[in-house]
Amino acid sequence: PPTGELLQVVLVSPQIPGNTGCIARTCAASSVKLHLVEPLGFAVDDAKLKRAGLDYWPYVVVKVHSSWSEFREYFKKQDDPKRLLAFTKRGSFIHSEFTYRRGDWLVFGSETCGLAPEALAECSTGGSIRIPMVETYVRCLNLSVSVGIALYEASRQLGYEQMRGEHAEPPTCAKSFLTEDIFG
Repeated sequence: PPTGELLQVVLVSPQIPGNTGCIARTCAASSVKLHLVEPLGFAVDDAKLKRAGLDYWPYVVVKVHSSWSEFREYFKKQDDPKRLLAFTKRGSFIHSEFTYRRGDWLVFGSETCGLAPEALAECSTGGSIRIPMVETYVRCLNLSVSVGIALYEASRQLGYEQMRGEHAEPPTCAKSFLTEDIFG
């Protein structure tokens, strides 16, 4: 079978610990790694973050990156195939009409500002994707809802492969929240 991760989720400057905790829980449920790109709007040991993730933290691998440039260097060192896919309100492709592939990294911006121009530019070769919605009364979807919609559509297209077999094994638990793989 092919090597490497099927999918990964990247949050760039998330601001609300409850959203990030819920996203971590979704990542645990779908056997997907989570990357947090600083600056964060909370401390990584925030009680609200831990509470939102409940007792699922041992089953998700979370890596914190000090900046977008540090994340970009980390990403470049990862095995191919890989692509960065930006999820944005103004995306070119509808999430359910886009064709996902093994090695896709689903990138989401902060709840207050979305993705920075630098991050959008880095994702341009992979694509910018939107989740359709009626904007008459609502500015945007909740970040954790958006990640869930995107992650499960990508997973569906890939036959939920990461949720079966060897990918479904829980990662080894870490003792410290501040290690490379926090909670996981």
